This record gives sequence, structure tokens and C-alpha cells, in this order.
Amino acid sequence: MGTIRQSHPVKKDASASHPNGGSSGDSEAPSPKALRLHLQRFPKTSVLVIGDLILDHYVMGRVSRISPEAPVPVVHVESESLRLGGAANVYSNILALGGKAYLCGVIGADQSGKQLVAELGHTRGLLGGIVVDRERPTTRKSRVIAHNQQIVRYDIEGRSELKAVLRQKILRYVESKLRELSCIVVSDYAKGVVSSVLMSEITRLAALRRVPVIVDPKVEHFNFYKGVTVITPNHLEAAQASGMHGDDNQTINEAGVMIRQRLGCQSVLITRGEKGMSLYEGDGASCHLPTKARQVYDVTGAGDTVIGTLALALAAGADIKTGAIMANHAAGIVVGMVGTATVSPKQLSEAFEDD
Repeated sequence: MGTIRQSHPVKKDASASHPNGGSSGDSEAPSPKALRLHLQRFPKTSVLVIGDLILDHYVMGRVSRISPEAPVPVVHVESESLRLGGAANVYSNILALGGKAYLCGVIGADQSGKQLVAELGHTRGLLGGIVVDRERPTTRKSRVIAHNQQIVRYDIEGRSELKAVLRQKILRYVESKLRELSCIVVSDYAKGVVSSVLMSEITRLAALRRVPVIVDPKVEHFNFYKGVTVITPNHLEAAQASGMHGDDNQTINEAGVMIRQRLGCQSVLITRGEKGMSLYEGDGASCHLPTKARQVYDVTGAGDTVIGTLALALAAGADIKTGAIMANHAAGIVVGMVGTATVSPKQLSEAFEDD
């Protein structure tokens, strides 16, 4: 998700085939008016985001020569910026779209942790679920970019599983907010927050109040997600998790069906980059949603936008297919921006007209 790409057009194919060989189902798609009605309900929703908090650091510059010390480019830095990443970016996307959100995760007792909290700004009152681990650093991803091309990325992180005392703090916070939640999002970047024990407790607590649980997964943790409502792997994660190879429709179909059956979840939404998304539901129904992107600059954080929009849509009463359509529109907007970004209600509402 951290690749910076040169701008190039993406052809929108309204006649894209259904994963099973039929039509894409566009004739059954909700109207722009219906999509806007769900969008208007976003401010009435309340979503809890749990997962790995990441501070994204961007160093922007230009290259005019190669270093005499080693065969590497010399980047003349022109600007630096900090942005919210991981679960914090999902949280930011939900707020940007008008929803109410709470955030759970872990930071270190370091400067990056302070900077991440500062980036969260005026929303600090909703951050009671953030705990400090003095034995690990705050996850920080630094990307050096020149001429819209990523030169190098370097990460500072700890990946060990949370100690039980910190996990219990998070779970107590989840339980305290449960009555007011419309949806729970788990944003797993495999940095130590999401574990088998944590997921078992979250699904148990959510079931008590019939709160949907949506997971943005990591392949190594797939067995943790049994019984969740929706899982949103990208095509590479879906293929790897199902032991398959390729990105053709047949492979993705088989992977989607296998993952849904294996985890016992209600739906699987596979994001496929420029090929759009493929949705697999519990009743055997499936559909393909062609990409809504006009151009792609950067796919960083696109998965965060997808899961944040999908969570809001389901919390607002949309069915899974309508939620996927709304998320597909949001993703089409955000990949046209450089770096982790968010989508506004106005941008999303205008994007619905493309249908």
C-alpha cells in the first residue's frame, strides 16, 4: 500500500464482467439519490476503530545527482509532513466523512507517539482507547519521495504481541463504548495489537449487541478473524490466504468463496486495485464492481478509506453491496491523491453522479 506511482489514466469499464461470467450487476445498483441518503446518515453513526496506529512521515524533494559516496540518488529535501496511518488513518477517514469515531491502539512513550497524538488534534476526547507501551516504539513509516516517485521507505516499529495488561485496557474500553456503537473496525497491520485473544473477545462482545465487525486483515492472522461480519483483503492477500496464485476472475472467485467458508463470515470484499472490487456473500451471491478511479497517483491508505467508508455505510443501514459501491467510489477518489488522504462528504456525493 506504500507505493508511489506516476499518474496514468485508468479506463472505466462499465461492462466489466461479473466474477462468475455474467453481468456486473450495474442495473441493480442503487441510484445516486439512494447513495446520498445513506451518506446523509453518516453523522448519526458511531464507529470504534481498533488496530495498529502508524505515523506516516513524508520527505519530499528532488534529485539532480548521484552520491559520490555510493550509487544512490541525493535527495534535496523541499518539504516534510506527518500524516495519520494505519488504524489512525481509518479513524481519520471516518471523521472526514462525518461519522463519529473512537480509536483504540498503542503508541510508545516517545516523540513519534506525541506527534501522532498531536496529529489527531481536537479529537482527543475520543481517544480513551489509546494506551502507552513503554517497551515499544510508536510505529513510524518514513517515505522519501522525489518527482512523485518513492525512493526509499524506512520503518521504526515493534511487532511483539501486546502484554495482557495492555490488551485488557483496550478490551475494557471497547466494552465501555459498546452500547453506543454502530460498527467496529479492526485495522490489522501486524504490529502487535491484533491477536487471537483480542479478536475472540471483540467478536464475543460485538455479538452481545449485534454490532457488525469489519476487518482489514493480514494474511498471517487470517485464523483470528473467524465469525466476523466482513473481511476486506486485497487480491494478493486473498490469493495467499487461500493458497492460490494469480489475479484472474476464476482465482479470485475461488479465493473469495474459500475465505468466506473458512472464516464463517457473512461477506468477503476483495479489493483488486485497478480492477475494482469483488464481493462474495454468505448466500452464494457475488458481484464485481469496476474501479471508479480516473487516475492513480498513490495507493497508500486506499484500504483504510475502503474499510472506513464501508463501516459507515453499514452503520447507516446500507446493505453490504451498497456499502461496497460507496467504498469503491471513495477509493477511486483517494488514489488520485499523493500520500495517505481522506475523502469529504462533498467529494463522495459528487462521485456518485459518475454512475
